[in-house]
Amino acid sequence: MWEATELGPEDLTWAATNFFGGIAGQQSGVCGAVSSAAVYLGLRHCVPLANKELADRARQASREQCARLVHDFTQQNGSIICSSLTGVAFSDPVARQRFRDSGEWQRKCGGYVRSLIKMLYDLEGK
Repeated sequence: MWEATELGPEDLTWAATNFFGGIAGQQSGVCGAVSSAAVYLGLRHCVPLANKELADRARQASREQCARLVHDFTQQNGSIICSSLTGVAFSDPVARQRFRDSGEWQRKCGGYVRSLIKMLYDLEGK
């Protein structure tokens, strides 16, 4: 996805690092993968703010795509809230470590990331 921005994969990884477990483990918030996808869409549509008309159109396109993404993700997974998706209290270090050690995070969170990447690619064609 980074090909659509001037940022590299490491830049985007670091930009999203605090989204683990919602935002910094506050699992009652939006899934970090969904938040990261929203940030990506903003970057994807980035244009100079000096051109107000172009910026307004880009903002609108980004918001429409993000709304579609959130709708589709919710339809597919039932929620965008981290704790609902994982069933883990990431603010609890023991529960967080147990989730990581079990490998369940790869299935659940990895699945959400893969699903969102596919949705982002699908949005590129629209």
